Amino acid sequence: MSSVLFDTPGPRAKVRNVVVSVLFFVLLGLAAWWAVAKMDDKGQLKWSLWQPFTTSEAWTTYLLPGLGSTLEAAALSMVIALPLGAVLGIARMSDHRWVRIPVGVVVEFFRAIPVLLLMLFANELYVRSTGIASDERPMYAVVTGLVLYNASVLAEVVRAGILALPKGQTEAAYAIGLRKGQTMAGILLPQAVTVMLPAIVSQLVVIVKDTALGGVMLQFAELLSARSTLAANYANVIQSFVVVAIIYIVLNFVLTSFAAWLERRLRRSKRGTGTVLAKETVDVIDGGNAI
Repeated sequence: MSSVLFDTPGPRAKVRNVVVSVLFFVLLGLAAWWAVAKMDDKGQLKWSLWQPFTTSEAWTTYLLPGLGSTLEAAALSMVIALPLGAVLGIARMSDHRWVRIPVGVVVEFFRAIPVLLLMLFANELYVRSTGIASDERPMYAVVTGLVLYNASVLAEVVRAGILALPKGQTEAAYAIGLRKGQTMAGILLPQAVTVMLPAIVSQLVVIVKDTALGGVMLQFAELLSARSTLAANYANVIQSFVVVAIIYIVLNFVLTSFAAWLERRLRRSKRGTGTVLAKETVDVIDGGNAI
């Protein structure tokens, strides 16, 4: 079916699409074959390099503790950044300049700074001005950096999602006497959640991956840092990278799949019920006069 943005391909276009698709998969297969052949030539496919991942020691000593730290830091960052981002996004739309302008400065400031720099700054701040134990400090620094950066990004996501709604929603709410806070909480935000969900999920995936920055610079014992220790003990650098990459892919796939299910559920819940009123009910509503 044709639309404004898409025309149904004709016979020639269909043939061309099939040819391009077949060519792409052939090239992809050749690239995969070349990579496997090169790894085999370098001895990277030997079973002795992959065998450690079939034992419990590699998982219980290295990978699972690192995965636990990654999930803990990501979960804490999500739990704090999501509501903070919502508050900042709503505050940026305030009618009061003394609220809107300072919040806008804060959001733009932390959104412009690389998350790694925020982690390093937070770590130095905790070293010099707090009594946090040295073994817990990397976790605090990683979570702080992730929260500051991602809350600022999520604030813009929330603001854009609310502004994307038709203005008639707000005008109708004001027409029935609702205040701005009631309109935002009861009408705009529930509708904007569905619009914002894909962008929010993308940012949550970024949070999971950015925990690795703490392992590189702050000795945070997350998954990628645990991989480094494992590779040093078993001399299987490439193999450990492959396994950790698969773990990250599975994590993010689970997260995006849950978000897709939640989005479908939200959309279904907002559909009309299609209830038909009986004639007696209509008569009562109309004060006894049939419509």
